[in-house]
Amino acid sequence: MKVKATFMALALGTATFLAGCGADNSNEQTSGKDDKLTVYTTIFPLQDFTKKIGGEEVNVESVLPPGVDAHSYEPTTKDMVEIAKGDAFIYSGIGLEGFADKAQDTLKNEDVTMVEAAKGIELAESTHAHEDEHAHEDEHAHEDEHAHEDEHAHDHGDTDPHIWLDPVLSIQLAENIKNELVELKPDSKEEFEKNYEDLKAQLEELDQKLETTISEGKHKEILVSHAAYGYWEKRYGLTQISVAGLSPTNEPSQKQLQSIIKEANEHNIKYFIFDQNLEPKVSKLVQKEVGAEALTLHNLESATKDDVANKEDYFSIMDKNIETLKKALN
Repeated sequence: MKVKATFMALALGTATFLAGCGADNSNEQTSGKDDKLTVYTTIFPLQDFTKKIGGEEVNVESVLPPGVDAHSYEPTTKDMVEIAKGDAFIYSGIGLEGFADKAQDTLKNEDVTMVEAAKGIELAESTHAHEDEHAHEDEHAHEDEHAHEDEHAHDHGDTDPHIWLDPVLSIQLAENIKNELVELKPDSKEEFEKNYEDLKAQLEELDQKLETTISEGKHKEILVSHAAYGYWEKRYGLTQISVAGLSPTNEPSQKQLQSIIKEANEHNIKYFIFDQNLEPKVSKLVQKEVGAEALTLHNLESATKDDVANKEDYFSIMDKNIETLKKALN
């Protein structure tokens, strides 16, 4: 497959480069352990949580450019070299970031700690009503068309990777990050613990906001472009009517489209909710057929350029999501 071949070539080239400068990198790591930690992350919540917990003791950089799709992103040789120079590389570990698991082989001889932030978190099964039907219907019809398309988007199978949208599960993500930072820099344990407790309190408050917003809604159904909000269904009783499956590329068949439109009309849906970075044609079609006004929910997988420019964080974006939910549910 082209993606695998590209990554293997990158990995081989990077491994050769790293081998050539391994001794210098090792010395640099050793001498820097008493200074600020350098940590690289992937998806936006991991970057933001690490910054909040690390405080003044940690420099945090995301390897994902603003607005990029974490499923299909491939790092450059420069990216891999920079990660190898860091103290830790934090990724979800749930198959979301297509390159991250393979990066372990490339970086296994480097002095960088690989951190699976979602370790110990049980993923929920997909709640997308058309997921299984779509898989069976399209198995043969799209076999050639999609043979090389977006393999990484399906690495998580039928489990929902969007755990960071659940504040309660995000507490566990944050705790895993905190524990790793303490291991790397035990002298700063007190600060890491304090910052983590502050973050935990904010996440608990967010949990209450979401519960109140959804419980007080006049109805519980939202019409969305893709099934990113399964954890809100499970925890707060929300119902998502989604056009695409867990990946925005899982487009429905004509029969499924008719079913989605019928269901939306039965619930008298007035708003169609798009992701922050995509407005697929098929979703625009459903919006038009339903006659719905467009709204946006931010799935937080990656920050947009505007998010970066406006210095948005996890909580400012989630507060905007809550305002969108209030409008959509009332």
